[in-house]
Amino acid sequence: MSIEAYRDSWGVPHLRAGNALELAFAQGRNVALDRAWQIEVERHRSQGTTAAFLGAEAVGWDRFARQALLDDTARRCFDRLDRLDPDTAAWIRSYVDGVNAGLGEGARRAPQFEATGLTPGRWQPWTPLGVWLSTHILFAGFPTKLWREEVVRRLGAEAIELFATDGPGTSGSNGWLIAGDRTATGNALIAGDPHRFIEDPGVYQQIRLACPEFDVVGLAVPGVPGIAHFGHTGQVAWAITNAMADYQDLYREQLRRREDRQQGGDVEALGPDGWRPASAHVETIEVAGADPVEVEVIETERGPVVIGGPGESMAVSLRYPPRVREDLGFGALPALLRARSVDDVDRAFDQWAEPVNVVQAADTRGGLLHRVAGAVPRRHRDNMLRVVPAWEPGHEWRGWHEMPHEDVDGVAVMANQRGIAGPVGVEFAPPHRQRRIQQLLDESTAWSGKDMAAIHTDSHLASAQPLIDLLAGLGDLDGLSPEAARLRERLLRWDRRMEAGSTDATAYAAVRSAVVRRLAAHPALSGLSEPPPHPAIFQPWLALVPRVAYALEALLSTRQIPGVDRADHLRADLVRAALEEVAADVAADGREPVPWGEVHRLAPWQALPDATEPQWPGLSGDHDCVLSTSSVPGVTDHSARGPAARYVWDLARREDSLWVVPFGASGVPGDAHHRDQLPLWLQGELVPVITDWNLLTEESHDL
Repeated sequence: MSIEAYRDSWGVPHLRAGNALELAFAQGRNVALDRAWQIEVERHRSQGTTAAFLGAEAVGWDRFARQALLDDTARRCFDRLDRLDPDTAAWIRSYVDGVNAGLGEGARRAPQFEATGLTPGRWQPWTPLGVWLSTHILFAGFPTKLWREEVVRRLGAEAIELFATDGPGTSGSNGWLIAGDRTATGNALIAGDPHRFIEDPGVYQQIRLACPEFDVVGLAVPGVPGIAHFGHTGQVAWAITNAMADYQDLYREQLRRREDRQQGGDVEALGPDGWRPASAHVETIEVAGADPVEVEVIETERGPVVIGGPGESMAVSLRYPPRVREDLGFGALPALLRARSVDDVDRAFDQWAEPVNVVQAADTRGGLLHRVAGAVPRRHRDNMLRVVPAWEPGHEWRGWHEMPHEDVDGVAVMANQRGIAGPVGVEFAPPHRQRRIQQLLDESTAWSGKDMAAIHTDSHLASAQPLIDLLAGLGDLDGLSPEAARLRERLLRWDRRMEAGSTDATAYAAVRSAVVRRLAAHPALSGLSEPPPHPAIFQPWLALVPRVAYALEALLSTRQIPGVDRADHLRADLVRAALEEVAADVAADGREPVPWGEVHRLAPWQALPDATEPQWPGLSGDHDCVLSTSSVPGVTDHSARGPAARYVWDLARREDSLWVVPFGASGVPGDAHHRDQLPLWLQGELVPVITDWNLLTEESHDL
């Protein structure tokens, strides 16, 4: 094989090969060397086999992965791809061959294998599809429909909109496209930052892939070939955000076992046409340090059953496009690598399926693209809002939506707000991030790539306004204590910036959390405090305090709260009590609040937490800031979610493009590039994208 591997000064792999298949092999082998532990965890997650080495805490995910038939769906999608697009299937196989070639060496470098007793396994051709599916199956937030069921049951249908916002477990992003007439070079810029749960190692890998057909830099997902989300070919660049579309349905099922089978009998499900056979079998989850767990896997004509079963009070099936269509849209991946124009990118994303994204692209000839990509079914509006009864007609899928496109006039900003994706979604992020980015971009018509860092790191918190307005409404006649009055005046003077060094930001966050806890405890909402007995994996969507926290702006400004006669009086009383609570705590402590970064610390997810890990660093930002480092008010000030990467794609000169990831290029603990980008990421700094092969260091690997 004619494969060459290089590294830049940040350890980013630059891979060059004689053709696309050899390059796919090189990419697979590289990720196995750099991220062996990470990708093996992801393979096991897609199969539902993580508890075998991570223990009992992983059983919940394994149960869901098996019940949702993730691995089987990935296999079906690959089989269909193999039939209809054999060239793409061969490309994926070559990547998998590379993974298998490098996994043994990569595992020897990763101490987590020895610590858990895990032996590296063998990847199948469909494994990358399984990794992709398991990574994104919860992106559309279908458990929100379980939450709405509880809201309707407890408060009535009119209360649904109180909580209709980007909430627990939902990933978002910022992205913006600046046309050439607004830049210093006359060529477009694309910049942004995907917001996801921060994982260590990071969920995005900086990489360069070059062969005679193409030369692309971008952010790859470890375990998946190509560059799906963020890439620059030299002639065209693209980026995505979560469209917040609704494309997964939940059906309430009635299940029974056939009477002619005594034990483990065939399962039937009630549909619009009566009782119909459902497939069913039992699988065993092996658990490290505990007894195995059996799980029954059932699939009705709607989809796999992810809650309950025959004889249980509630059973719910999940219908999702890749299972229905046997397609994840992977045909787009090699097409994107070969793209030379926005038209090429547009055609590539016509094949896209999951997750549904907003796409922006620009090329060196001045072409611009702003569209939604993915598979969204046409069906009854109730399907998008609630868990619908499987036995009632009218809830079937009826074809697929055409994906919206919009023209770009100077600037286009995407931040998960209702907008271009409005026709295919229900709940969106508040418009604060989008409006703030737009406001900042309107301040100049000569933007450069280096200017983008100031936008990436903007910490203005517009969503604080309703709480600040309520504080302003408290006057001398409200009987505030002197300590509370001083705290009130302090917050009214606050600049609304959630900077790591700001003690005012900490004081605001403390009052906000106290309001959230008190509002969640009020009798009007407290009925939602006991979530239904659904599987633990869905509990982040069903917990009341986080729901109140993310919907606080609406709850503090709406005219009516179900069960409350005078909502304005209730809010004033809650804010007054919260202000007194925090003021008393500050007085008892005898000192100023600590800076925001002392409490707002990074809290990344690690499959195998390191007990020797020092305290993670503090952060600027907050949930509704452009610098969206999300805390959960009322629960924790720590941030588990934030920018999983930052990028600036320059269409004038690709070598002027910039990027950074939270940790580093390597997933190997102790490696020089394991966390060398963390200080830069914390400060909002970016590193150059190196494109000159003469500035790279060649590696030698036995193939």
